[in-house]
Amino acid sequence: MRIHLQNPDNDPLFDFSFNQWQAAAQRAGMLGQGHDISIGRSHADCTEALKTAEILFGDTGVIRAQIPLQAPHLRIIQATMAGVDGLMPLDWLPAGVQFWSNRGVHAAKAGEFAIMAILMLANRMPVFATNQRERRWDKHYGSVLAGRRLTVIGLGALGASGAQHARNFGMHITGVRSSATPHKACDIVITEADLDHVLPDTEFLLIATPSTPATRNMLARQRLAALPKGANVINIGRGALLDQDALCDLLDTGHLGGAILDVFTPEPVPANHRIWTTKNLIMSPHTCADDPRTYNAFTIDLFFKNLRTLNAGQIPPTKVDPIRGY
Repeated sequence: MRIHLQNPDNDPLFDFSFNQWQAAAQRAGMLGQGHDISIGRSHADCTEALKTAEILFGDTGVIRAQIPLQAPHLRIIQATMAGVDGLMPLDWLPAGVQFWSNRGVHAAKAGEFAIMAILMLANRMPVFATNQRERRWDKHYGSVLAGRRLTVIGLGALGASGAQHARNFGMHITGVRSSATPHKACDIVITEADLDHVLPDTEFLLIATPSTPATRNMLARQRLAALPKGANVINIGRGALLDQDALCDLLDTGHLGGAILDVFTPEPVPANHRIWTTKNLIMSPHTCADDPRTYNAFTIDLFFKNLRTLNAGQIPPTKVDPIRGY
């Protein structure tokens, strides 16, 4: 097949290389052999490659820049991102072209970030960071995680990985997803319809669901305020899932004990935004789930897994569902 991998023009740590492709092709066995591969950097590179390409690898920015697609031979778009809400609805996708995300590639890294964040919050590190900036010596004491209550919203790759790490520490875990189907990492699984019943007993809230019309502003002010005094919030999903101003208010008044956020609205966060100076809050710039050492290799491996499934007449695991939004 004719396959084009398009690198973004602003993030060289995640550039595809021929060596990465060749290594993944070897791992894929016969399925990885005999393809015609090109790698592009500029918009012009991508436009030219799409004249003949059957497969396009690219992030949401790369794909958006090519809409409307002029790609007469295109069969599959392999997005190099899990969150594809910025490309919804898929009314731009030509008939007969499949659209795959790389959902699952982020699981290991995001899970480690989640348990790191939970441990930091349990040991009051955001409070100490605030006190350090203010040059204030003020002792606070943390507690072990065993027996403490964690609610995880979203049990996809990110949330499930975080829940499993937390389970290893003996936490009591409530999972929240679209169905109440049990999950091995959770003590109980509920739907959003029952979320309001568990928030008052939630000590740690991990938000890891995709951004869709059904999930945006899921954690509005009323729900955040329903968390008990001293509760902690972690968001590794999308900024639009919660009310940022409400979160800042609840941290500034001391109702919430701390927060660690990796995602925001908007991104990048403007220099004058209040979130920079909100107390007991630690920020990371949307980096929690991406590992430059493994990201491309995992993405190409996932592509071959999807392709093998497609060739067997089945639906690829990460084919994007336009109704669900991921």
